[in-house]
Amino acid sequence: MPPVTPARRVPRRAAAVLAGFALAVGALSTTALTVPVAAAATVAAAADTPVRVNQLGYLPDGPKRATVVSSATAPLAWQLRDASGTVAASGTTTVRGADQASGQSTHLVDFGAYTGTGTGYTLGVGGQTSHPFDISASLYDGLRADSMSFFYQQRSGTAIDAALAGGSAYARPAGHLGIAPNKGDTSVPCQAGVCDYQQDVRGGWYDAGDHGKYVVNGGISVWEMVNSYERARRSGGDAALGDATLRVPERGNGTPDVLDEARWELEFLLRMQVPAGKPMAGMAFHKMHDTKWTALPTRPELDAEQRELHKPSTAATLNLAASAAQCARVYAPYDAAFAARCLDASRRAWTAAKGNPNVLAPATDNTGGGAYEDADVSDEFYWAAAELLATTGESQYRDAVTSSAHHTKPVDGFWWGGTATLGRITLATGVGVALPADDTARLRGLLTSAADGHLSTMAGQGYAVPLATTGYVWGSNSSVTNNAMVLAVAYELTGQQRYRAGALESLDYLLGRNALGLSYVTGYGDRYSENQHHRFWAHQNDASLPHPPAGSFAGGPNAGLEDPVAKEKLAGCAPAACYVDDIGSYATNEVAINWNASLAWLAAFAAERRGAPAVPAVQVSPAVLTVPEGGSAPVGVRLSAAPAQNVTLTVARDSGDQDLSAAATLVFTPANWATTQQVSVFAAQDADALPGSATFTVGGSGVQPATLTATEADDDASVAACTVAYRIDNAWDNGFTATVTVRNTGTSAISGWTLGWSFAGDQRISNAWNATVSQSGSTVTARDSGWNGTVAPGGSVSFGFQATYSGTNAVPARYTLNGALCS
Repeated sequence: MPPVTPARRVPRRAAAVLAGFALAVGALSTTALTVPVAAAATVAAAADTPVRVNQLGYLPDGPKRATVVSSATAPLAWQLRDASGTVAASGTTTVRGADQASGQSTHLVDFGAYTGTGTGYTLGVGGQTSHPFDISASLYDGLRADSMSFFYQQRSGTAIDAALAGGSAYARPAGHLGIAPNKGDTSVPCQAGVCDYQQDVRGGWYDAGDHGKYVVNGGISVWEMVNSYERARRSGGDAALGDATLRVPERGNGTPDVLDEARWELEFLLRMQVPAGKPMAGMAFHKMHDTKWTALPTRPELDAEQRELHKPSTAATLNLAASAAQCARVYAPYDAAFAARCLDASRRAWTAAKGNPNVLAPATDNTGGGAYEDADVSDEFYWAAAELLATTGESQYRDAVTSSAHHTKPVDGFWWGGTATLGRITLATGVGVALPADDTARLRGLLTSAADGHLSTMAGQGYAVPLATTGYVWGSNSSVTNNAMVLAVAYELTGQQRYRAGALESLDYLLGRNALGLSYVTGYGDRYSENQHHRFWAHQNDASLPHPPAGSFAGGPNAGLEDPVAKEKLAGCAPAACYVDDIGSYATNEVAINWNASLAWLAAFAAERRGAPAVPAVQVSPAVLTVPEGGSAPVGVRLSAAPAQNVTLTVARDSGDQDLSAAATLVFTPANWATTQQVSVFAAQDADALPGSATFTVGGSGVQPATLTATEADDDASVAACTVAYRIDNAWDNGFTATVTVRNTGTSAISGWTLGWSFAGDQRISNAWNATVSQSGSTVTARDSGWNGTVAPGGSVSFGFQATYSGTNAVPARYTLNGALCS
């Protein structure tokens, strides 16, 4: 690498800004992506400062706090200066005192009242000056892209393009495709005694600093990446993660780039499923890697070791079930065939795991790769059931969710071995998840309670980290990002700024406001980690190889000192200072896909521009109902988010049969917005034989109204000898597919059939199969296709369709067969 000038170094975040510009104009510039990285010795020798800041900077509308290491017992004066040296703000510190995790005495500086923007700010306290930083709304745009680029550069089975990776130093041939000296991943045998066949398991991401690929770590990593897109889509910020926003080969294909990247790993996970007809079919192999550990450094294409598949495990199978179920609902608008393939794999994995519920990976299987052992898979069962429920709405998965002990437990920290909270997040934030409203409200309460716990932990520290003093273990930085994700989820659920502030302050810690005054993200800040433990980003061991690329995330302080370098260099360290930027310290300084995935999730959240708070939407369930003549039926009403002030809702009939009525006034407050309130719809007794219907609006000032449709179950209407089953097979944010089955419950054959129903919402059918389907407004008519026009007694006929919708997507409540009501 070229030498760096002795003045303030050009930080790698400048490269990210230039890269973002290149992407915006539709051209990739290697020059723009390549900025010198300082040599390790320069970083080690750089003078530190006791004024610890986020060395990248701060958002104009976010918290702006710093920590000063000082034993002074009285407040100290501070000055915020802009790039010209002019004082932009000033004040005095708050004495914090002893910080247990760092072993330091600290003061806090809060300059959040300053809302100016610019570059090159510094914070001065007691004659000491911080590293320079920026205040900008676009602060995290580069990190959002670079933290995702990490995954492209970890891809197995494909050549890495210099123009996409940041320069020729990062380009490399494809690894593990069977080209000598590789044995390859296209035909991998099992360990002795595991199977008698070979499997094509090419692709995917290298897990960490080695060449192994592990299903249990791939599952959580994919979920975090795809969930980042789901969250952004709900908030309206998905364009920033859309097509042509990242440096990936698939950019420009009409699919969001973040989903293109995740698919590279999903395809590998699908290949790890045991094929049909083989023993333990539907299960997933736990992992695959070399038969022995490779030397450091070893580039992927030069790895000559034999690769092997390891015994299937229940944990790996449930990771596949969960991530493939998520795939099925998120990818459906972009590739329906791939989404269907994911759902099929997920269902088969769930069934296989239920049949093999206690096949555990042993801790002793750690030669050539990590063991990733897990003695309790109840959390994976809950997570997989939650994802399948969110995708299909089927009762078997709802029963698995609600019967799990994890459904009512407090929210715990998540990691590859503890995944229940991933399911909780999906159930609490998903649109239209088929859970009782009380269950959803309770899950949301559990998540916000966990977030409050993290805020309480941060408030008691000198560096405001959502991590207890005892939490500085292997991969502690990923615990910080995972807990920050819970804070961000709580912000989404409540709109309360304290949760967003907590998530952003977690980034402050990772980017320099910490016990070492060091950014743990390569290329971000003035002093950053750049010698992470890695087989081919190994400049410390071989000068011809590069440092890790910008956006690579070090594991972080680990008080266990579980490698020889840490034991030698860190003896006696305070927990938050047990870190060394040395390639040999795999216990403090490795990279991993699940760690970078949570960093990428958090960076995307932080980079999202914040507009005015969303207007709460009224939610009704069910949106379509049948009311018995002379009786009533209940409808649940709640809001989608907390209102700024009390909201009064009224129910009014817009059109339809005047025999149907509903009159209610409901009041929702910022505290009870998620509590479901009941409205009754009444149907008057009359003498006609017409099953009338009516549409009602539930709304009020300051909310988005909802509509519901009620149909009278007239006790004088004729009834046909048939039943109808309407099943939504797959759904995404604006579309779905469904299957309708008509069964002849009479004693005579049906010769020619016409089925009719009405949608309550704005569903529009775009195509159908096995029937001729037409639609006029909300009314649908389906006619037989000739060859399936005769339905014998006890027989049935099915047809399917694809449709679009917005808002609610309720199942129709009433069907007619050849003009008569069908139950």
